[in-house]
Amino acid sequence: MVKPLFFILCLSVLYLQAQTYTLEPSEPKEIELSHEEKLGNKIQSLLGENTYARHIKFINIIFSDTPEFILNNRVDVANVIQTLKDNGLLDLFFKKPQEMHLTFQSSGYPLFFVKIMSDTLQSMGYYRFITDRAKQDESGFFWTIRLTSEYAIDPVLLKKALQKRGCDIVDIDRESQTKWSYHVDIKNAYLMLNELRPYTERVLKKSLYEHWLNVKSTKSLVLWSLKGNNWYPYVSFYDKELHLLKVFKRDKRTKKITLKLPEDTSYVKIADLYSLKNIKQGLRVQAKGTR
Repeated sequence: MVKPLFFILCLSVLYLQAQTYTLEPSEPKEIELSHEEKLGNKIQSLLGENTYARHIKFINIIFSDTPEFILNNRVDVANVIQTLKDNGLLDLFFKKPQEMHLTFQSSGYPLFFVKIMSDTLQSMGYYRFITDRAKQDESGFFWTIRLTSEYAIDPVLLKKALQKRGCDIVDIDRESQTKWSYHVDIKNAYLMLNELRPYTERVLKKSLYEHWLNVKSTKSLVLWSLKGNNWYPYVSFYDKELHLLKVFKRDKRTKKITLKLPEDTSYVKIADLYSLKNIKQGLRVQAKGTR
């Protein structure tokens, strides 16, 4: 009787030891692609599978010098797109106007990012676009817009326009001919506004949009409503990343106001409490004092 019990006990111990030393399945390791593979995948995503397959021999020739298209271990997508354009492989034109969906991603402050992108698009002639979606998660802020155009936005021209504002395009993805995604670095970004220097004046003419001023070295502003207006002031003060610092508003027709700027103010937005039509004759602004 003792031997069978001893045998069962031994089996139990061996089973427990086997369980103890059994290794859990390891997670699959992410395979690091070679530069050639990264470059090939990016070109294919930009052109689409059919165009890529049709011109593969030509593509291999013009992109034979792989290191030329790699920057900081990433594909230099702007250089790739420029090369595709120069060789007639990237067709940005449609047979008829199409609705485009563009997604812009950044890790910067959302309001600042949207302002930068809106100003950039308008500088390129794109005024009529609608926000489809705005989302923020652990990977950053995503802003998706749609617009109707006869051609896709030229990524090279967009990159140059953003560089004027201290930004850079890190990556570009093309889901289809009318769906593009841009990852934009705005850590050195700034609004492209001429600074209103202390002790100078400027006339703000009629505009369809609010008036923005760069006042980073000014202590206070004096604002006059020009003849023919019915101005109800609505003035917002922002820091260099467009975090709102203060709002001044007055529900009373105003001819002149003097406003002291909060310490960290870099930008000021001047509007009307009700409608920009109330300041259709323009405003005059004077910068006073130095910060």
